[in-house]
Amino acid sequence: MNLLKKAAISLAATSMLAAPVVASAAPAARAASAVDGQSELEGSTSWIIAVLALVAVVGGIIIASDNDDDEPTSP
Repeated sequence: MNLLKKAAISLAATSMLAAPVVASAAPAARAASAVDGQSELEGSTSWIIAVLALVAVVGGIIIASDNDDDEPTSP
């Protein structure tokens, strides 16, 4: 490798290592803004978990109730 490629690789590696440090040191200038109408979709997501659990249970029952017909059809 020539010197230019080595320099480019080392610069890229240094910037990848330094980027999170620089970003964490930056001051947080974002302020909260007032919202007129909030979303009505607030609430718990427990019903989603219940539906996924029900699908998993039904899928498990279907897989378990397979008739295990693994015999070959030829005599």
